[in-house]
Amino acid sequence: MTPSPNALYFGDNLDILRDYVAAESVDLIYLDPPFNSNATYNVLFRERSGEESAAQITAFDDTWRWNMESELAYRDVIAREAGKVGELLAAMRAFLGQNDMMAYLTMMAQRLVELHRVLKPTGSIYLHCDPTASHYLKLLLDAVFGATNFKNEITWVRSLPHNDAHRFGRSRDSILCYGRSDIAKFYPQYRPQKASSVKSHYREDENGRMYQLTSLIAPGGRGPIYEFKGFERNWRFTQENMAALESQGRVWHEPGKLPRRIQYLDESKGSLVQDHWDDINPINSMAKERLGYPTQKPEALLERIISASSNEGDVVLDPFCGCGTAVAAAERLNRRWIGIDITHLAITLIRHRLHDAFGEELRPYEVVGEPKDLPSAEALALQDRYQFEWWALGLVDARPARDRKKGADAGIDGYINFFDDNSGKPRRIVVQVKSGGVQRNQIATLKSDMEREKADLALFVTLKPPTRPMRQEALEAGFYTPKAFPDHRSPRVQILTIEELLSGVQANLPPSALPATFQRAPRQRRAGRQGRLS
Repeated sequence: MTPSPNALYFGDNLDILRDYVAAESVDLIYLDPPFNSNATYNVLFRERSGEESAAQITAFDDTWRWNMESELAYRDVIAREAGKVGELLAAMRAFLGQNDMMAYLTMMAQRLVELHRVLKPTGSIYLHCDPTASHYLKLLLDAVFGATNFKNEITWVRSLPHNDAHRFGRSRDSILCYGRSDIAKFYPQYRPQKASSVKSHYREDENGRMYQLTSLIAPGGRGPIYEFKGFERNWRFTQENMAALESQGRVWHEPGKLPRRIQYLDESKGSLVQDHWDDINPINSMAKERLGYPTQKPEALLERIISASSNEGDVVLDPFCGCGTAVAAAERLNRRWIGIDITHLAITLIRHRLHDAFGEELRPYEVVGEPKDLPSAEALALQDRYQFEWWALGLVDARPARDRKKGADAGIDGYINFFDDNSGKPRRIVVQVKSGGVQRNQIATLKSDMEREKADLALFVTLKPPTRPMRQEALEAGFYTPKAFPDHRSPRVQILTIEELLSGVQANLPPSALPATFQRAPRQRRAGRQGRLS
């Protein structure tokens, strides 16, 4: 099945790749899978008012365990891949045993096979990892993509120097780059010249322009041989082009010395980017693009990768898209994109990020796997109550109030913060989501919860139709009237059904209410032609 031009998919990326993404339909793959670091990663929501939410929502556990699911996945790879991939995985199991690392590598082997299938011959894959499992992943990539198609192991310096009492500080990630074949696209990238390099390698001419002298001799003795300025050498340029350079004043020469080329700093593209990237800062607490997602990568990192290995209009795929950095960078650089994630929380974050960043310039995209009607919403509720809850909260732009792994239901499932005046103090809406049967006393309880939380309004989102007594109980809560708009009244307790929300019905909020629930992505413009950032 051919993927939509721009699409977010909810679900297991293995199933999505097999069911939706056609063979040789993708130009570039970037994946930042869990590293098997035995860490639990949380999403810390930052309110636009500057306060940090007390709720940390578990985004994913970066922990793997060998179990029956791992065994079935292992057998799936062995059955499908009788060649090098199956042989390598069997050898790894013999070496590692049935442990956590083997469970992780089996999961990755399944997906790398599918990623190889969907990649075009001119495509490349960039796998972002850390030293925890990078050596095993490189072996898997060798088996899937072929050792001869290995391009680079890029080192990205992801943190500032720090102390570690028992070892040298770990401050780098690896990005393993493979081509699908020997015709994989690649475009050299440049970075600004370092100030120290300019100082040591450049000089100033009589007009104040900075220049450096570079060799005119061809490397490896491959250039044309002729005499120039008394020297017979293999030159970089033909005699005709050398004469043109000299007429342009671009050749430096002193008697008895080899002529050299004059290159001006203001005409330079910069320094060629090598495989050690120490010029892209990680996302820290002060970064403007920080959204609070635990493993968020800087957009500059993805922009470099996308610019190096794709053209405008190409399809970029991120099968572990998290908060959508690759998707946002692809949108900015005029690429088509496919993002896949297994949580509705991530899909909601990406939707907010795209709309905040690009506004009206955002191109149409499709969300596949989210409920589109009442039967599919009911199916999600039966399959996974927590995913249903996260999805339903996304319909009203609320953030989760609690972690699914921490304690019992406290009555409040989500919060919406908003501003409706110039005081700078956010107002609060509490949200409760119900997928089962509903009755009047639940509205009475929500009213008590609203008072306890000092909230101004409350939303009751229900999969089942509310009863008449429920609606009466909600009406008895009265109305909220903002001081700035004394003629406007919003019901303090509002009941919204999933069916209504899917049809476009929205909560009745004050007319000036500005949402402040999610950390907003900075506004961006899409790139101009030929990838120039505007």
